[in-house]
Amino acid sequence: MYIQVLKSKIHRVTVTEANLNYIGSITLDEDLMEAAGIIEGERVFIVDNHNGERFDTYVIAGERGSGVVCLNGAAARRVQPGDIVIIMSYAMMTPDEARSHKPCLVFPDTATNRLVH
Repeated sequence: MYIQVLKSKIHRVTVTEANLNYIGSITLDEDLMEAAGIIEGERVFIVDNHNGERFDTYVIAGERGSGVVCLNGAAARRVQPGDIVIIMSYAMMTPDEARSHKPCLVFPDTATNRLVH
């Protein structure tokens, strides 16, 4: 049996754009993706702290160091620029694997969406 377990979380980033006229997805700064171990095309779950919306989409790599967090397509209707969101990815693993698994938690600067060193 496999269970879904939190793989990584980017905690409290600010939405920089919402682009309704795009195919779909979330565009993320590659620095954030790398820090969280998220790859392009990976399914992620989004929680909007301002309005309570919860939805999933897939990731497109944005410019490294830009701080971009852009919801595209239909997801753009669920957020507004300036909203604070949490981005989570999950992995399938056995309960034994899950017991020793430690998720990657990323806490960027909320004002700039850049990694704090």
